[in-house]
Amino acid sequence: MWVGLREPSEKVMEEVAGTFGLHPLAVEDAVRAQQRPKLEQYDDVLVTVMRTVTHLEHDMHKVSEIVQTGEIMVFTADQFVVSVRHGEHSGLSGVRRQLEGNPDQLRLGSAAVLHAIVDYVVDCYVETAGALEADVDAMEEEVFTPGTRLAIEPIYQLKREVVEMRRAVIPLAVPLQGLASSNLGLPKEVRRYMRDVADHHTAVVEQVNEFNESLSALIAVALAQVGVQQNTDMRKISAWAAVAAVPTMIAGIYGMNFTHMPELRFVWGYPVVIVVMLVICAGLLVVFHRSDWL
Repeated sequence: MWVGLREPSEKVMEEVAGTFGLHPLAVEDAVRAQQRPKLEQYDDVLVTVMRTVTHLEHDMHKVSEIVQTGEIMVFTADQFVVSVRHGEHSGLSGVRRQLEGNPDQLRLGSAAVLHAIVDYVVDCYVETAGALEADVDAMEEEVFTPGTRLAIEPIYQLKREVVEMRRAVIPLAVPLQGLASSNLGLPKEVRRYMRDVADHHTAVVEQVNEFNESLSALIAVALAQVGVQQNTDMRKISAWAAVAAVPTMIAGIYGMNFTHMPELRFVWGYPVVIVVMLVICAGLLVVFHRSDWL
């Protein structure tokens, strides 16, 4: 018998626990959720906790959720399987149909159901990692495109989502090793399948670690680009401030209204001062332009 529950209440979980003889500690974890991936055995019941992940559609230029996580907890015994899932994306109907279409696998018993669920979770890891790889590649292309004024917040958001995926994926390595070993008494054929799932999981872990390192490098590059942009902006501001300082200084001197100042009674004094200011400003503009400050 395979009983599937989605975010059950304490009352429902207590009824299921009373029917199948589930341990109270494991039942408490099933209701609360938010558990780390783990593998525990209570008498003849094997409890496996896995975190699920899925990739969400998003805008690369806006801060939004990219990786959504959930949880699946599986109670496995010789005569039954009880799966408890949390999250919108952790449905197991496809796994049920796949098992129903493969009688040879079902003959291996409840362990085959456990393998199918674990394999589904790891396949979701592989799919999500592929989508994240496309996001990281797109971010790298944008960061290294000349002349791009990049906002650094989307990179931080993507890195945070990769870190969240790491927390969900990496801890499952130890439970998978336990499922692939002979200590739990699983059928030999199922253990072979579990080793294959563990290999896929290892590949995903390596891929996620590469994402994390790549995004750390992208953050460093983006910060350097922001520094360069700020230096360029400061040079432009300084250049325009220097140009504006010349007429401001001359106007300030002649605005002091002293009696004995040169050229006060000169007929062409005002036009000459204006021309001098314009010539000096134009000269500064030429100098700053040649120096790539403007």
